[in-house]
Amino acid sequence: MNYIGIDIGSTASKVSVFEDDDLKLNIVMPTGWNSVETSSKIREKLVKKGIDIENSKIIATGYGRVSVPYAHKTITEITCHGKGAYYLARENLTVIDIGGQDTKIITVEDGNVSNFTMNDKCAAGTGRFIELMANTLNVTIDEMANMVLRGKDIKITSMCTVFAESEVISLIGSGADREDIARGVMNSIIGRIKSLLNKHGIKGSLYLTGGLCELESFIQLLSEEIGSEVKTSPLGRYAGSIGGALLAKNI
Repeated sequence: MNYIGIDIGSTASKVSVFEDDDLKLNIVMPTGWNSVETSSKIREKLVKKGIDIENSKIIATGYGRVSVPYAHKTITEITCHGKGAYYLARENLTVIDIGGQDTKIITVEDGNVSNFTMNDKCAAGTGRFIELMANTLNVTIDEMANMVLRGKDIKITSMCTVFAESEVISLIGSGADREDIARGVMNSIIGRIKSLLNKHGIKGSLYLTGGLCELESFIQLLSEEIGSEVKTSPLGRYAGSIGGALLAKNI
C-alpha cells in the first residue's frame, strides 16, 4: 500500500510517498498561480513514477489543500509539519517552519503538536520576503545566502514587505554593498523569528523546516542569534508532505 502526502504551499508544492513503512519518493515543484492545475500535474507525475493512485491513501495539506480532488482527507499544515519533523528528528521539538507566506512555531511532544504560534498576515519574515529581496538585489536566493556571511549588518527597519523593498532600493541607490544589504535582509527575518520564539517558548530541540532549511548560512546566523543550535535535514522542506503521508496510514 502507498501512503501519499501532498503539501501545496503558496510558492512550492511537495509530495512524499511511503510504500508501507519506507519513504519511497519525494517531489518538489512550483505551485504556480492555480492550485487545482498544480494538483493535476502532481497526479500526472505520480502516475509516471508508477504510483497507483487508485490504490493509495492520500492526505492533502498546505495553502492549497482543498484543491486536491483525489485526496481522501485534508489536514492542516501545522499538524502535518509537526508529524513530519518528528519523523525526521525522532525527538521532542520546537519546529520553526518558514513558508512562502507565513512563519509558524510548533511545539511537538511525543510526536503530537501541543502548541503553535503564527506570524501576522504579512510576507515579511517569510520565504516570499527573501525571494522579493533577492530579486531586488538581482541575485538568486542561493547567491544571496552565499553573500550573507561576507557582509556587515545593515538594519532593515520596515515591518512591511513593500516598505522594506523601498528601503533596500534606497540602500542600493546610496551605494551600500550588496553583501551588507543581504546580511541586513537575513537578520531582519531572523529577528522576526526570534520574537516569535520568545512569544511562543522553546521546548526540546529547535528544528527548521521549509525551503530555507537548505541555506547553511541562514541556519548559522539563526543559531547564533538565538544562542542555540538549530537542527534540520535535507528532507526538512518535505516535513509537511511526509507528515501527511504518515497520517494517511490512519485513514
